[in-house]
Parts: sequence; structure tokens; C-alpha cells
Amino acid sequence: MSDEVCSTSLAGEPLSPPQATELSRAFKALSDPVRLRLLSLIASHTGGEACVCDLTGAFDLTGPTISHHLKVLRETGLIVGERRGTWIYYRVDPAVLDRLSSVLAPADTGTDVPA
Repeated sequence: MSDEVCSTSLAGEPLSPPQATELSRAFKALSDPVRLRLLSLIASHTGGEACVCDLTGAFDLTGPTISHHLKVLRETGLIVGERRGTWIYYRVDPAVLDRLSSVLAPADTGTDVPA
């Protein structure tokens, strides 16, 4: 994902067509419950990274299916992988998550809203 995505908020100004296309890919990747859970498992794992061997046991899915979901998350930039020996360790890219959340943040209207 490019840094251009974080420069706007849906509530602040409209997204450009390229921004909307890029964001839709990431949100589409997260719309799958398995991928959302994988992302959560990786992010909450000790040290902020998880070996693929730590992830497969959490699902009643085949290894190739888990690998496919991890590939989708990798291709959208939500996670990064590093090979160590025979295993791949995954980490969530916090900058990408920050950009996704910033686009959904309400714009500062300058008025105080009572709680």
C-alpha cells in the first residue's frame, strides 16, 4: 500500500479512484473470516510474529488452504514473511493497519459533541 492512502479520511475528503482501488483490495482481504483470524493470531502472538507452524493448528483447514490465505494477506501488504530454515515467520505491518484505520477515522469537525 502506498503512503498516499493515509492522506485522507472518508469523512474528511473523498477518496481518489486509485486510493479506493487500493483500499478495497486490503478490506476485501480482511473480509474473509479466516484471513481476519490469521491476522489477529499473528498480531497477538508473542513477539508480534508467528511461525506458519503456529497458525495451522488453529484451523480445521489444510496446509495449502492456510498458505493461500497467508499469500492473500502478504500480497495486500498486511503481513510480511521471513523464511528461517524450513519455516516462514509472519509479522503484521502496523503501518498498513494504521493507514487502513486512518481512512475510517472521523474528520475533526472542530465542534465538541457531548458524551
